[in-house]
Amino acid sequence: MKRRRLGSSGITVSEICMGTMTFGSQCDERLSFRIMDRAREAGIDFFDAAEMYPVPPTAETFGRTEEILGRWMKTVPRESVIIATKITGPAHGWFVPPVRHGHSALDRVQIVRAVEASLKRLQTDYIDLYQTHWPDHGMRYEDVLEPLTKLVQQGRIRAIGCSNETCWGLMKSLAAAEKFGLTRYDSVQNNFSLINRRCESELAQVCRRENISLLPFSPLGGGVLTGKYQDAEPAGARFTEYRRSGDRQRRLADRFLNDRTRETVRRLKTIADDLGVTLTALSLAWSRQHDFVASTIVGATSVEQLEESLAADELILDPATLKRIDEIDEAIPCPMKEDGLRRL
Repeated sequence: MKRRRLGSSGITVSEICMGTMTFGSQCDERLSFRIMDRAREAGIDFFDAAEMYPVPPTAETFGRTEEILGRWMKTVPRESVIIATKITGPAHGWFVPPVRHGHSALDRVQIVRAVEASLKRLQTDYIDLYQTHWPDHGMRYEDVLEPLTKLVQQGRIRAIGCSNETCWGLMKSLAAAEKFGLTRYDSVQNNFSLINRRCESELAQVCRRENISLLPFSPLGGGVLTGKYQDAEPAGARFTEYRRSGDRQRRLADRFLNDRTRETVRRLKTIADDLGVTLTALSLAWSRQHDFVASTIVGATSVEQLEESLAADELILDPATLKRIDEIDEAIPCPMKEDGLRRL
């Protein structure tokens, strides 16, 4: 599997990243180990977690994913894998996470404590990429970057990144890093897929000109781009369950799953059929071919699901195919509803 540099750091990562947010909920530890073993066997060396995982987050399951990942890491040489994890964002925004008694923040005390707790759960003495799960735009960015910089200097973190960040926030962070001599973010992990192409405009320009790597999450649109929601909402599927959950989960399901996304998928299926590939392979290959993308994050609840994603590794979409995909986007622009970044 090909590798790409992460921003301007010394870290290179596989073009496909193994997301772990189902480990500890939809996947028990044995199945999680099988998925990670298969991923590593296929050449994936990049694994993304978060202190808040698995999802949906609860006080009872908080940290469980990192614990599973940490036990699996004991079965492989530590330096053979690149481990990314995240500190939960502030609790006074769009979501109050079940972390630190509902008072999560991105200040020095909580960043240091979160890193120490993640290191313990992961059973390692350093984290390759440490990310803020979502930003606090009311804070001074230097107050977030300063403790992260010290952790880099101490060797407990190799590189830092952000997630669910706006173009404004990313540029603000870079300006603060330059002004105060602090470590810069090398990556941004945002929602990016064939039903949410917003990153191709302003964020892509920031990434290219500032040498920041995009790490797309939900490249399959939460499973919508596999086609499994086309005819019905299958039992046990994420958005099927979200429809039965709280108001936040229902709104999230509506963002991904609506008449416009279904029509987009229907048209993409024609292209995939013409190429003789699955919708999954088409979607992941499209993500991987962007020059500002370092690694595309895939999830799985079975080894079989992972195999479908691995089929995209060698698939290259020619200019004619890319043009057909763009024509769908022109006909149905932004089929996925507002991604929430404007409210941060």
